[in-house]
Amino acid sequence: MDKIKIGFAPTRRNLFSADAAIEYANLTRTKLTKLNIDFVDITEINADGLIYDDAGVEAAAAKFKAADIDGLFIANENFGTEYAVARLAKNLDVPVLLWGPKDERPAADGSRLRDTQCGLFAIGKVLRRFKVKFTYLQNCDIDSPQFERGMQDFVRVCNVVKTFRNTRILQVGPRPFDFWTTMVNEGELLEKFNIQLSPVPIGEITSEIKRVKAEETDKVQTTVEWFKTNTEVQISDKDLEMVAALKVALKNKVEFYGCNAGAIQCWTELQDEIGILPYASLSLLQDEGIPFTCETDIHGAISELLVEAANLGQDRAIFADVNCRHPDNPNGELLQHLGVFAYSTADNKPILPQRHFVFDYPGSVAFEALKGEYTLCRFDGDNGDYSLLMGTGKGIEGPYNQGTYLYLEFANLNRLEFKLVEGPYIHHVAAIRKNVVPILYESTKYLGIKPDFFDPIEEDVKAYLRGE
Repeated sequence: MDKIKIGFAPTRRNLFSADAAIEYANLTRTKLTKLNIDFVDITEINADGLIYDDAGVEAAAAKFKAADIDGLFIANENFGTEYAVARLAKNLDVPVLLWGPKDERPAADGSRLRDTQCGLFAIGKVLRRFKVKFTYLQNCDIDSPQFERGMQDFVRVCNVVKTFRNTRILQVGPRPFDFWTTMVNEGELLEKFNIQLSPVPIGEITSEIKRVKAEETDKVQTTVEWFKTNTEVQISDKDLEMVAALKVALKNKVEFYGCNAGAIQCWTELQDEIGILPYASLSLLQDEGIPFTCETDIHGAISELLVEAANLGQDRAIFADVNCRHPDNPNGELLQHLGVFAYSTADNKPILPQRHFVFDYPGSVAFEALKGEYTLCRFDGDNGDYSLLMGTGKGIEGPYNQGTYLYLEFANLNRLEFKLVEGPYIHHVAAIRKNVVPILYESTKYLGIKPDFFDPIEEDVKAYLRGE
């Protein structure tokens, strides 16, 4: 959470008790600190440290922009000044969280100090008038589990939005000719979402491999030793050195072009050039927080970034083909690849085998992934429309497979199958061992893409977001 910075904007209205609003704003500040939320405060903008007029809006906006906040937290400490916080939110273009503390019991004479809930109704309406997307955290006590969960979830939402809006993908080679499924519209990705591609030819990577083998031998050798320590190496020393050199070369190019993910034409020109498959190298990049997909699947790389961002990078993703039905379980499905599962997802010591039955080259990876509940995610689109498919599956036992693999059981496999066939999705998905569906769902309102589910769980997700 230390990477996400939240602008704290408490508000009040003059008609109600200023002292009570100040008291609750200070209580909110204390709670945010206890929750380790990195927030930017506005205590110096006026005597109250609260938003209620244009001068406060201008001062707060200037401070928040200078701090480059990732999200705005509007805390309605009494009825609040709806036009002021709406102007502030409109000026910042970041995800917005709206909340107010539950009102206390009326005084003995029947008077009330704050009327916070009523003000929340007003602010929500005015934010809509300003066309400001916002997340609502239910009107609850500041020490309630709902408040803590809602704040932490909002940080995750901000992380997804920040990641999406700052994505640049290293594209190594064009898509393989046979993979028409992975074609993308580079111009649309830039125009709609500010997602940038950095295309480089395979020759640029092979030249970098030659350079690192000559000039960065320490990095290559460190990577070789990592493989010897953390995997069962069944390939030759020469091939292992190439696996390590490819990993170092790709990471260098990611850093050189300022990218946060990559996609590579993994076959067959690469094998003609360097004699190995890239998957062992890609799996290590995955483990280091650089999602790197095969078959030049740009949308797949975006999917990985989103699903990892939803859990603040605490779990690494697998990138998999949704491949074939379980031979015995009617709702079981095989997720597999020649690699591209982060090594930290392995349930047994990973193997670097001499070959895989699909390609007679070294450089693949073999292990079964850890079981558990997984979130599946696929960002995709065609004909100008983009959406995010999401849902969950549970790890189950299944027959042995070569490569990296995992069997998942779904509530109804037919629903997933029809989604992948009828589109706009393909057979590639990103997945992590954590249920982050509500975070992804809430994020889509800020990303400008349609949320989509392969199971009818939208009402359950909404209930979670209501704190139920």
